[in-house]
Amino acid sequence: YQDLHTFELQAPTRVIEWARGNRVCVAGYGESGGNEILQLLPPPALQGTETQGLCSERDFKVECGGFSNRPVYSLKPVPDTRLLVTSGPPDISLQVWQVSAEDSDVIKSVSTISTENGTGQPWAKIATISARAPWVLHGSRLNNIQITEVESRENVYMAASQSTEELSGLAFLDANTLLLCCARGGLCLADVRQPQSPLEAASVPWAPCGEWWCMGVGRGPQGSDSQPVACLSSGGHLILTDIRKISESLASAKCRVPSPSSGAEFLCVSWAPALEGCLAVSGFDGMVHVYDTQSWDSSGREAEPIFVHKGHAFGPGSSRNPPLVTAHAWHPQKPRTLLSAASDGSLHVWDWVQSCGKC
Repeated sequence: YQDLHTFELQAPTRVIEWARGNRVCVAGYGESGGNEILQLLPPPALQGTETQGLCSERDFKVECGGFSNRPVYSLKPVPDTRLLVTSGPPDISLQVWQVSAEDSDVIKSVSTISTENGTGQPWAKIATISARAPWVLHGSRLNNIQITEVESRENVYMAASQSTEELSGLAFLDANTLLLCCARGGLCLADVRQPQSPLEAASVPWAPCGEWWCMGVGRGPQGSDSQPVACLSSGGHLILTDIRKISESLASAKCRVPSPSSGAEFLCVSWAPALEGCLAVSGFDGMVHVYDTQSWDSSGREAEPIFVHKGHAFGPGSSRNPPLVTAHAWHPQKPRTLLSAASDGSLHVWDWVQSCGKC
């Protein structure tokens, strides 16, 4: 490691999101209620874009917080605002929160975004954008995808679909284009300007059947309409494609995981924002694997990670009850810096030593 910071949360979290001013948002997911939503101020070494020398303060600081009476399975800051949107069981409603001004340390609930026939549905996946206005994209199945204006709670888009396929993730590609990932391995593009066009999911090319899938969307070259998409399965398969032709595979590989995931609850794949071709994978065990995909082909053979973060797997009490990494996120500016959280309440931020190549 080049650097490693650890922080012990009061309860396990499954969300890590970077918010305004390089803050970090986390939230608990306990079923009993009283789940904390915290905005953390990172250690000073992480607050600048350049690597700093030794500093006396190495811990995260709780800047403000609040409590949710329901589990928080997803949390998204709304860009250019002090608002947060959360979702979680037992239904597909969303909760809207406001981070108070600098003279207060409270994150308070301000509204709820409800949807028709939401009871009994899987919890809603969410994405946010502020291109025209503060919008939240949300839904749990292809037939209940919609966009809601966060502050007015007005519906501005509802997708046309009869499919009840469950979603594992969704994303704004830009102000008009959406990408949806079905849990059984389908990708679907949608256009906000064409709400009547029926959604049709394209199967992940050459994907093994019977596995649960999630996706990560990366940034394409500046000035290009290309954006890479990585699809990860509960069996450890990784398939790379591009939004310009989501029905075609560009490369594939098998992750080095101990065994296929018994559940897909915490599977996560994400592209590095400042390292070309690098992505991180977690959710199989107490580790985070980082891969360089630039040399991958279509063989699907096992890939060698360029770095493995094992810190959660060797924490206190890990021998009796091995923790599971529940979430990870890349630092928006620091190329090799990631945050990861685990089921034992540990939060790590780490940066590995560059050994060779771009990664």
